[in-house]
Amino acid sequence: MVVGLFGIEFFNNYVEYYRQIINCLEKEKVGIAIYEPLYSLINGNVTFNTDVKTFSDYKDIKEKVDVLFSIGGDGTILKSVTLVRDSNIPILGINLGNLGFLSSISKDEIEKSISAVVKNDYILDKRTLIQLSTNQKLFGNLNFALNEFTVHKKDNLSMVTIHVYVDNQFLNSYWADGLIVSTPTGSTGYSLSCSGPIIVPDSNSFIINPISTHNLTVRPIVLSDNSIIKIKLNGRNDEFLCGLDSRFEVFDSSTELILSKSHFKINLIQIASHNFFNTIREKLNWGLDKRN
Repeated sequence: MVVGLFGIEFFNNYVEYYRQIINCLEKEKVGIAIYEPLYSLINGNVTFNTDVKTFSDYKDIKEKVDVLFSIGGDGTILKSVTLVRDSNIPILGINLGNLGFLSSISKDEIEKSISAVVKNDYILDKRTLIQLSTNQKLFGNLNFALNEFTVHKKDNLSMVTIHVYVDNQFLNSYWADGLIVSTPTGSTGYSLSCSGPIIVPDSNSFIINPISTHNLTVRPIVLSDNSIIKIKLNGRNDEFLCGLDSRFEVFDSSTELILSKSHFKINLIQIASHNFFNTIREKLNWGLDKRN
């Protein structure tokens, strides 16, 4: 087994955790491969007692890595998805950040989680992605998202009008600052902050949720993820922003945006002691009574 280490940031307080991760992997006698930009950040701060490989892109990771450790926060996992793509490489999220819905392994669980991965003592939580198709081929080969697709007005001027069709049936014209189309995974992200519902990961659904809508009676709606969603925008400004997770492109009113379920899923590693309900109780402080 070769474990790949992926991260996008490195701070001084991360050093002890990287040392712990690498020491645990070396103790388990598994191969180590490190994302090249990360290797340049940690080299000199961490001592290696075995030879390590590096990887840089999708082709590289498919050839060199069996399991990927995403080290950081949820944003790091979203970045790792653009590397893993349809390779089926499982991802374990180790949370060195704050909230961490996706990167649910805490700092004090690193050693036992690594041991569980090496022993194949885990389950794969298969997560649906949303895919964007446009005639301009926005986002190129990275036209998918684990959390959500969004459209926004490009500036601080007036609202935009967002026309939405589901399976060629007209749903609504939203007067708003923007719109979110979220996967179940993304239901605990941007959509939640816009009063969207929490959806369990295997619910086979999408959420359409307006951002700062002018019509207060317009609410989020949950659809089957087999739906084809078409979106067109118009407004005083002819340019708008669309996003797939944390990546953004500019488009104009002539663009028709078509959203559907991606043909592949992402495999998140779930350790036996973790599940979705535990995570939302812990992260959202459900049932917490400060009186006790």
